[in-house]
Amino acid sequence: MKFDLTKMATFGVAGNFTGHLEQAGEASDFVNVKTKEAIAPKAMFPTYIPFKQSSDKECKNQVTPAFLSKFPFDENKIIYPAGEQKIQLEPECAIIFDVKWNDGKVEKLSPLFFGASNDCSIRKEGAKKISQKKNWGESSKGFSSQLISIDRFDAEGILNRYRIASFMIRGNEVFTYGEDSAVRDYSYMYEKLNEWMIEKLNGQKDEGPAENINSYLNEAGCPEQIMISIGATRYTEFGETNFLNGGDESVVILYPEDKYTFDVIKSGLEKGISFDTDVSVLRQKIVL
Repeated sequence: MKFDLTKMATFGVAGNFTGHLEQAGEASDFVNVKTKEAIAPKAMFPTYIPFKQSSDKECKNQVTPAFLSKFPFDENKIIYPAGEQKIQLEPECAIIFDVKWNDGKVEKLSPLFFGASNDCSIRKEGAKKISQKKNWGESSKGFSSQLISIDRFDAEGILNRYRIASFMIRGNEVFTYGEDSAVRDYSYMYEKLNEWMIEKLNGQKDEGPAENINSYLNEAGCPEQIMISIGATRYTEFGETNFLNGGDESVVILYPEDKYTFDVIKSGLEKGISFDTDVSVLRQKIVL
């Protein structure tokens, strides 16, 4: 499967797993964000926008923050952000979509592949936008190259079989970082999520922690493909209270529950066993 992540706009979904924002200390950021129902995700946020600055005049007129043009994905490592003290693994399922455009608006999202994602985040107060805690430059996020084709985007499709597991390796010990969670248990999934994302990509306003991402997409020339990490799972008690340090490894694994159990996945990781191609693995070293 061929894809070029550097040419895609990439996004995350905030608040698509009940309880995650509270554990991350970010629920207060969204206290004034109105949603159609209590379980609805709060917002979409940009992590990378592939736009070019070709002149000083264009630079002055651009709407996309310059830092979002820095490609942040690295499959092998996370470079610790300078001056920060708390970064946390965010284990997610990420999906690559084909995009159909109509006069600068997203008309259709067609899911192609999914894989393990680390939407790694800085935990700090005072950031006005979610994106400011997400992209701090080179090697600040992760997306596995071990992708799995999507047959259909509903409860009868392949995604309904998959679970998200995550771990931190410190020294010789493997710690469970996020709760072992079914992809189907996202608050919004399949057609409901698809419709919600199209609505946000076209009409989300620049208010509170959210941004007008449609203006960014248009500035990037309406990319033919986008990648969206659809939400972080809840943390275990260990994951909620332990932040990543230099030398640690963060691991996110998406696996089919009808073939593997969580214990088999963790044991395989501890023993250094390679999984089959139906498992998406993202393993990153934390580098100071």
